[in-house]
Amino acid sequence: MIIDFHTHIFPPGIIENRDSYLGRDPCFDILYADPKAKLATADGLIANMDEEGIDISVVLNIGWASHELCRETNDYIMEAIARYPDRLVGFCAVQPLAGEKALVELERCAQGAIKGIGELRSDTQGFDLADEATMAPIARVAMERNLVFLTHSSEPVGHSYPGKGTITPDILYRFIQNFPDLVVVCAHWGGGLPFYALMPEVAKALSNVYFDTAASPFLYQDNIFEHVAEILGADKILFGSDHPLIRQNRIVKAIHSLNITEDAKSMILGGNAQRILGLTS
Repeated sequence: MIIDFHTHIFPPGIIENRDSYLGRDPCFDILYADPKAKLATADGLIANMDEEGIDISVVLNIGWASHELCRETNDYIMEAIARYPDRLVGFCAVQPLAGEKALVELERCAQGAIKGIGELRSDTQGFDLADEATMAPIARVAMERNLVFLTHSSEPVGHSYPGKGTITPDILYRFIQNFPDLVVVCAHWGGGLPFYALMPEVAKALSNVYFDTAASPFLYQDNIFEHVAEILGADKILFGSDHPLIRQNRIVKAIHSLNITEDAKSMILGGNAQRILGLTS
């Protein structure tokens, strides 16, 4: 089974009225101000999955600064997973600074069969991911509801690109230390956080942490898979494409070509996601 752990979908109304949403939210502006930046609906994603041999996709929201935009887009994700229950797994967006409203929204989404939170972006949403007081209520509900917490991650070095952000490994690490029992997925290879697991105390702290491969060809050489599998284990890696930014099967093909065992490839392509999300074959 092939599970893409990192895709994004938007309601048709946002896609059709894209310009009217620009200027309303910093995350949307950063990611989609360029008219060439692609947006996908649930139906478009399903068509691509059928074409490229993807069994299941995790559909993520984005880090909206507005609580109202979180709710609006969460509604669409819940509608999409209800229409395609065997093909799509939904994650919701929340704005932690919304306080009690964010917690009510999390409960509403959990009741709507949502499996996780994300892709949150503390930099554009304006909260401090490493601040325990800010994040404790969200983390508590996530653990009570068995929700996976997926955060954007940023490399502290290297080239700049739209949406790179400032959620670097030091920030991620403090958040992880604050909530060691929370299941966390760090997108985009955690901005390089896996390499710090060569330090024993970091490896220990990452016991409930996983890393997705979203947009990997734009960031790293393909041998990052082999290096991270050697440092942390293949059971910590989740195939994610970042569709529609990148074609889903581009990274699938790269994984099939790796110099790792077939069991490791199977874990990365879907086995790990099945386990984390509690999915049956």
